[in-house]
Amino acid sequence: MTNTKTPVDDFAVQDQEDGSQLRIFVEACTEVGNQGKPGLQVHYLGNIVCFEPLMAGRLAYQAQKLGKTELYLEDRSWAVHEDQFVKLFLVLGAPPQVRVEVKTRSRQKPVVKSYPLPFALDEQ
Repeated sequence: MTNTKTPVDDFAVQDQEDGSQLRIFVEACTEVGNQGKPGLQVHYLGNIVCFEPLMAGRLAYQAQKLGKTELYLEDRSWAVHEDQFVKLFLVLGAPPQVRVEVKTRSRQKPVVKSYPLPFALDEQ
């Protein structure tokens, strides 16, 4: 079976300071990761972050160890500036979700969007 990619969302956050924009593209995939199961991919600034059951399960375990219901994915986000960033989070729940926060210098608050994952996380 071939991987079928379906667009879920495509948005850009404009920075009025210099006219630049941070563009985010989210797509659902029928086969992601080593197990070839359905998941999501988030594209931004040339990065692709895949959310598939095995990786999300590991992240969920980390969040549970810390006693959190959401986990900031610091190593998969772009947050080199306090006033301009793309942050990714795994949010536990039924269904689990990916939350994307995008902020430019000219915006007071970040644009926040959430996307449900097409799988459940096993409870340990």
